[in-house]
Formats: sequence, C-alpha cells, structure tokens
Amino acid sequence: MTLNLTILQSPEFVSFQKGDWAISGEKIPDLVALTMGFSVQEDLSWPGLQAGPLFQRPRANVLVVVRGVDSLALPQSVASYPLENPVPFTLDSVAETIHSLFAEDTPVVLQLAPSEERLYMLGKANAVFEDLPVTLQQIRARLSQDGSVLASLPLNSLSRNAEADLLFLSEVQVLHDITALLQRHRHLAKDHSPDLYSLELSGLEELSRLYGQDSPQYRDATAILASVLQKFGEDVYGLYGNSAVVEVVTVKTFEAPLTRKSRSILESQQISNPGSPYNLAYKYNFQYAVIFNIVLWLMIALALAVIVVAYNLWNMDPGYDSIIYRMTNQKIRMD
Repeated sequence: MTLNLTILQSPEFVSFQKGDWAISGEKIPDLVALTMGFSVQEDLSWPGLQAGPLFQRPRANVLVVVRGVDSLALPQSVASYPLENPVPFTLDSVAETIHSLFAEDTPVVLQLAPSEERLYMLGKANAVFEDLPVTLQQIRARLSQDGSVLASLPLNSLSRNAEADLLFLSEVQVLHDITALLQRHRHLAKDHSPDLYSLELSGLEELSRLYGQDSPQYRDATAILASVLQKFGEDVYGLYGNSAVVEVVTVKTFEAPLTRKSRSILESQQISNPGSPYNLAYKYNFQYAVIFNIVLWLMIALALAVIVVAYNLWNMDPGYDSIIYRMTNQKIRMD
C-alpha cells in the first residue's frame, strides 16, 4: 500500500524542499495548518517544509485526496513525498481555526466528497457554492447539461451508461464546476481571510474494484484525472493571484473507514456558549497568549508609573518644588 503527497502548486514564500522524506498520514492536517501560517499543538519535525516569512501567508489551501491509485503522473508539481501510516484524516481542526480567527471575515471553508454525498460549507461558501451539485443524482443531471465535461474529455473506453464510470466522471465535473464558480466570484481571492478546500475523490477506487487496475477503463481514467487535476491546480493557483497551496494525496485504500462527526466545524459555537447545559469551559482561543502579554505588561507599566509618581510626591519640598507655594511666599514677603 502506497500513499503519496504531491505539492501541485505553492507560492514562493511557502518553501517545500525536494527529497524523499516520509511523513505520517495523520500529520497532514498539521502540515496544512503550518502552510497557512497557523500554529499546531505539536511541532512538526519534518524537513520538507521550511519556515517562511512571518507576515506572508497563502490566501487558500486546496487538498485533494484521490483514493484507488498509488500515484498520478503530475509532471508540473513542486515536490512529492512518500507518506507512511495511511490512516483517514480530516481538516476539521484547520477549519475550526479559520472559523475562530476569521469569523467576522466569513472565509470560505468547503469540504466535499461526491461519492459519499458529503458536503460541509462555512462562511461565504454557503452563498458561492449553493448551486454546486452535491448528490449523485444532481451531478449526473449536470453531466447532461450544457458545459458538461463529457463534451471535452476523451472518454475512450469509459462509458456514459456504466455506474462506476459515471461516478468518476461526476467527480471530474465537480472539479470543473468549482473552478467555474470561483471564476464567477473572483472577489473571494481578494479578501484578507484564508480559504480552505478539502476534496475526496473515490471514483478510481470503484473503477479498480470493478474492472481491475490493468483494464483500459482504469488506465484511461487515471490519465484523465491526472490531466484534470493539473489544470485544476493551475486554475485555482491563478485565481488566488499565485498565492495558494494545492496538495494531492493518492492512496490505494485507507486502513480504517473514515468516521466524522456531523457539523464538527461548528462545535466551537456550542463550546464557547456560557449557557451550555454541560457546563463546559470556554474554548481556547489562539489569541489568548497575545492578549495575556498585552494586559500583563500594561499593568506592570502602570504599577511602576504609580510607584514613581507616589515616591516623588512623598519626597517633594513644597517650598522649592511647588510653584504654588513659591508664589505664596513671594506675596507674603512683599506685604
């Protein structure tokens, strides 16, 4: 079983070093958080990602997980790394961080798995991607409409009537529709809040199970997906002004099924609610350390100022240090 991480696009200030350094699959959320300039609970001791400028961060991060293939031929990639411990992972922690830090700016958070009809949207994504087909029935209906990818893709051995083939083509259609919606809403790339996209594609896995890896359907689908992902990464990278990180993870199958809690990215509102029936503590805010230091040193400075003023007032000579007493003494002498 092989699991690979390919950095498809990356801005210059996010430095990925080329090498064969393996990274654990469960550390991918931490890697995504670090590329976006966020802190993580445990340091990531991995030499593939170098520290970048403090005041520069990418405007978006796009992670595409492709199941059912060892690797894809992506010639125009920045770097590629082997991954170990292929366990399921999610970017819920990164989504919660974005939601807590940029709640007022309403960033785009989109997590989508077409084959499982799983969709999570937050912030501006609710308005931008409300027309995005989610269910398999909606996506298949989209394939028969104008602007469908069926008119431009070389299907070769793939069939428009087979169930597994339609599942794969529907995922390709979703990638096309996401870039089309982003081109229609270019203002998203110009705001100050970072955006997060997490997509999981399992069409190749179904084709491999049905036809086998040596089948012409599987080979044609692999070539199509590699070409589509290459163009998808270039389009997103250009729409965000060359300030987006696009990663592709390829894995045959995960060792355990992926389990998720419904609407986990919205739990921060319930935890931070003082009226919660569970009497939970406030959720930790990443700005706590900054606010604490500001308040602490401001109190120390004010306390020192009060001590200095009180000391000088206590040791002041009214006859020489006070202009009031000085004027009074002169008037008495003249009388």
